[in-house]
Formats: sequence, C-alpha cells, structure tokens
Amino acid sequence: MLLGKVVLGVSALVLIGYGLVSLVSPAIPAGFAGLTMTNGDAFAEIGAMYGGLQTGLGLFCAMALFKPELYRAGLTLLVVAIGSLVLARLTSLFITPEPLTAYTYGALGYEFTTTIVALVALIKK
Repeated sequence: MLLGKVVLGVSALVLIGYGLVSLVSPAIPAGFAGLTMTNGDAFAEIGAMYGGLQTGLGLFCAMALFKPELYRAGLTLLVVAIGSLVLARLTSLFITPEPLTAYTYGALGYEFTTTIVALVALIKK
C-alpha cells in the first residue's frame, strides 16, 4: 500500500504543479514542447489540456491518496491515463522522421515509470 500511496502522492504533486503552471502560463509548456501558439484557440487548448486536465488528474490522485475508497480508482486512473500517454508517445517516436529532444524522452521516462509503479501497486493491493 505504501508504494501506491507514494505514486499517488508524487503524481498529485507533479500533475497539479505542472497543471497550474500550464493553466496560468500556457506559453511555458508550449515552449518546452516546441509548440507555437498562433491564436487564441491555441492558447486555450494548451491551457485546457496541459493546465486543466493535468490539474484535474492531480486533484483526483490527491483525493485517492487520502480517501481509501478511491485508492484503487486512483491507481487505475494512472495506469490507464498515463499508460495511454506512454503508448501515444512511443507511437509518435516511431513514426516521426524528426529528431526528438530531452523533453520527449524525459516525459516518456516519467510516464513509463509512473505507469509501471501504479500497475505494480494495483496488482499488490
């Protein structure tokens, strides 16, 4: 159970922290990812997906950390949501002819580790 609480706690901090930064200043995550925002829709999209969605996921992880009835759901959320990011990022890695940067490899490392740790904690429960 400790492993699950650790992955939920770290995920809550990371997702809420990065999410709030992204919500307040979408240019920061866009810059990290090499994206150019050319209009208000792009600004709103980055703010919503990087800011709103990640903050919401982080808040759910925090709730799952402190509410035992949400513990398994929180771990399942991490396995499915963050695991989907891993699969999508790996797919993109293999189909793009463009070189990738440390941003993508760092995100992939974090996402892969989080998914595996959450899966192990879920299985052990």
